[in-house]
Amino acid sequence: MQVTFFGVRGSCPAPGAEFIKYGGNTACVHVCLNDGTDFILDAGTGIKNLGQKLIKQNNDIHLLLTHNHWDHIQGFPFFAPIYQPNRNIFITPGQITFDADNGILEQMSGSYFPVDYKTLPSNIQIVPQPKDVTNWKIGNAKISRLAMNHPGSGSSFCIEADGKKIAYITDNELYPPYKKNTDFLDWVEFSRDADLIIHDSQYMISDMPAKSGWGHSVAEEAVKLAMGSRAKRMALYSHDHIRTDIQIAEIESHCQEIIEIGGSDLELFAAAEGLSITL
Repeated sequence: MQVTFFGVRGSCPAPGAEFIKYGGNTACVHVCLNDGTDFILDAGTGIKNLGQKLIKQNNDIHLLLTHNHWDHIQGFPFFAPIYQPNRNIFITPGQITFDADNGILEQMSGSYFPVDYKTLPSNIQIVPQPKDVTNWKIGNAKISRLAMNHPGSGSSFCIEADGKKIAYITDNELYPPYKKNTDFLDWVEFSRDADLIIHDSQYMISDMPAKSGWGHSVAEEAVKLAMGSRAKRMALYSHDHIRTDIQIAEIESHCQEIIEIGGSDLELFAAAEGLSITL
């Protein structure tokens, strides 16, 4: 199983010289199984560059979409395979509080985009799972989901295949001021023994309470979740769009100190565009 980061920012892209090391594109992670099955987690601006890779082949694409906020869907209109005749693209929408399973497509309509999604030559299918379904199979992979703590809600995903487990938990406020969809201990169980947990760490304790309720985690709390779940590796993800390369490196160092104090063997790193990991 190969995991590659194509977009690691939260809220909006971050262009500029101070954002080179970790990259400025919004959420998109590519997971390629050993049998060649392609999974994509979210369709932020990072999916544009991923599309240039996937356009060279013709196998099915499975997009697991957490929710419809702009930073998770805004790259889709520039994803090259959607313009590829008869390319099969299956989209599993996140469970949100709105009736908007087609939101990722409808941004390509009306006054929003010059190419209407109804004219695309690819075979795009929206494949929502029933509300009470929490896990299912796609090929050889087991997919699980859990409701995010985020305004409008959404779904976090686990992919288990090739004897490995990835937990993708972005845009998730572990201790929100509003009613939680999922408790901390449920997140621990969801990501239990993951080979890699990719978790929202957009804010720091120092950002609170000003940004409480905005739907993102405090990095220090996300690290405690990863340690509690006994995950092997953790990627700090959904970097705030104002964080420079220097600031992200400082957050990574701070989180490493928490791990050392906790006596954990968790391997931690800050997600960066282009970083590829073989599990």
